[in-house]
Amino acid sequence: MAILYHLTMLPPDNPDCEALSQEVSVLRERFGGEVVYLNPNRSAPIYIPRLFFGLHLLRTLRQSEGRFHLHHAYNPDPFPFPVLRALRRPVVYSLTGGVARRPPISFLSRIAAVTVMDTKSLARLRAWGLENVFRVSPGIDTTRFTYTPRPWERDIWLMAGSAPWTKEQFHTKGVTALLEAAQQEPRLHLVFLWRGVLTKRMMEQVAAAGLEERVTVLDRQVNVNRVLAGVHASVVLASTPTIVKAYPHSLMESLASGKPVLISRAIPMAEDVAAMGCGVVVEEISTTGVLDALASLERDYENYQQAARAVGREMFSLEGMVRSFRDVYRAVAGSAVYRPLAQGEP
Repeated sequence: MAILYHLTMLPPDNPDCEALSQEVSVLRERFGGEVVYLNPNRSAPIYIPRLFFGLHLLRTLRQSEGRFHLHHAYNPDPFPFPVLRALRRPVVYSLTGGVARRPPISFLSRIAAVTVMDTKSLARLRAWGLENVFRVSPGIDTTRFTYTPRPWERDIWLMAGSAPWTKEQFHTKGVTALLEAAQQEPRLHLVFLWRGVLTKRMMEQVAAAGLEERVTVLDRQVNVNRVLAGVHASVVLASTPTIVKAYPHSLMESLASGKPVLISRAIPMAEDVAAMGCGVVVEEISTTGVLDALASLERDYENYQQAARAVGREMFSLEGMVRSFRDVYRAVAGSAVYRPLAQGEP
């Protein structure tokens, strides 16, 4: 089976440091295929709205369809990209974030398959009348992670993932709140996993807050297992369920290494964290919200850590993710929507 993967983000400078690129790389290794980036704004002379993403490639995409069995598009929210309607091969549309609002059902119903990672989004889409929706399992290569305890002495060490893509996301992804919390809590040390975007702005904010001694920004490819060995827990914050993955890789990696997590209520994974007791749900993205979550983490750290060690490696297996996508691909390939193209057919 050969699949053409469509990504709506800008091409990352270092795909190995970006979670979605890592996932697609695994799927390409298992199922074969290629990647195309629909966002033209890396080289466009003016900003191109996402309504037009991929249209500049449409002729090339349709000419290449004879080499692929299906298309697999990724996007945080259910945006009705016109380019997807113009493709002849079946399309799998993966929503990487949670679904909070009613989406364009008429558009999604014409897609061969829509995937989500959390049960709440699945239930909402089905309640709104979407029948071609599947839940896929979140997964990472848990064998890369080992448990290394960090003794809880005086200071608190957190690894922060899901770095901002835009200036606005310094607020909506809680970076500002974390820095302000560190200013008020002198025991707090933060290790940010960065990805080459807005690095200068981040370093300026760290300096302006006077936190150079307690904030580390890792703007390069790192061994995350080693980073996790030096922290007590990990944190990902988001004001809405569409600006980060429903199951952020850094938090799955943290649990796989036996380290509990702090997670915003808006992120779908928060329900699992609360149910399994493997971390603290942050109720609001603010200095107070972060400090309250840290206090809860400190009060019951041993129990949170034990729960993380018990569930992390089993719940987020890479094979489980691959199997769930295989089921979706097979369902699409076996449906009436699918028709093998003849050799050379446009």
